[in-house]
Amino acid sequence: MMRISQKLKRQIPLFVMVLPPCIILLVYFYGPMFGLVMAFQRFTPADGFFGSEWVGLENFHKIFEMHDVPRVIGNTFKIATLKIISDTLAAIVVAILLNEITNRFLKKTVQTIIFFPYFLSWVILGGVFRDVLATDGLVNILLEYIGVAPIRFLSDPAIFPWTLVATQTWQITGFGMIVFLAAIVSIDPVLYEAACIDGACRLRQIWYITLPGMSTTIVLMLILSMGYVLNAGFDQILNLYSPIVYETGDVIDTWVFRMGLRRAQFSIATAFGLFRSLVSLILLTVAYYIAYKKYDYRVF
Repeated sequence: MMRISQKLKRQIPLFVMVLPPCIILLVYFYGPMFGLVMAFQRFTPADGFFGSEWVGLENFHKIFEMHDVPRVIGNTFKIATLKIISDTLAAIVVAILLNEITNRFLKKTVQTIIFFPYFLSWVILGGVFRDVLATDGLVNILLEYIGVAPIRFLSDPAIFPWTLVATQTWQITGFGMIVFLAAIVSIDPVLYEAACIDGACRLRQIWYITLPGMSTTIVLMLILSMGYVLNAGFDQILNLYSPIVYETGDVIDTWVFRMGLRRAQFSIATAFGLFRSLVSLILLTVAYYIAYKKYDYRVF
């Protein structure tokens, strides 16, 4: 018993260090979850949580009677799926190309440059891309020089989803690149030596050794991405979209944001947000179960 008390005393500084993040987590992440009761109420700020009328599942029925909800859900699935595929492919290609660089200094420099955008907020990037992709922006000026008519990247409903995919891929490729580089490093170098002796060129080595060696990591990353098919990137879209592209660029999170904070339909917005969270939880649970069964992947 004395040993346990002494051990606890030694660990008190560690508990003190962990306490502030835990308090922040409770206050800003778990505390607001009490607001989910609005999904089952006809909530009005004047009556509060305890005075508002309880309506059961009425708000959920109203959601699926709205004509724009199927479109919003479809946009979310489409944009999120395209982003997952594009991010994964770009990260694989960049990781393989970076692995081929033999100069250590050059390799580290390129790796840092590619990884840097991952740390930038979409509040900053949104402003940058609005200027760069405008009809009179840098990209369209360059296109004009080669005889291409200006492209409305941010105001054409048909092009806007692809703009979202391309800009996020540019921003997030660095993170996936690190994951796949780690997978490449773990491949036995003897395999490459044997391939060289057999006369295999670099492309054949990549196709028959590197990609098969990365396959487990690639499949695992794709499986874990299943839980994010209803997360199309709220912060990015909010900073880039406009009413003219709602038809193809409006997703669940932006719809909930407008419905709740701009139209003051708190109960409807909360109900839709809760529905999205429940579906994401189910998908994420299935994804982690498959990852655990097939690849022995564990969170803890």
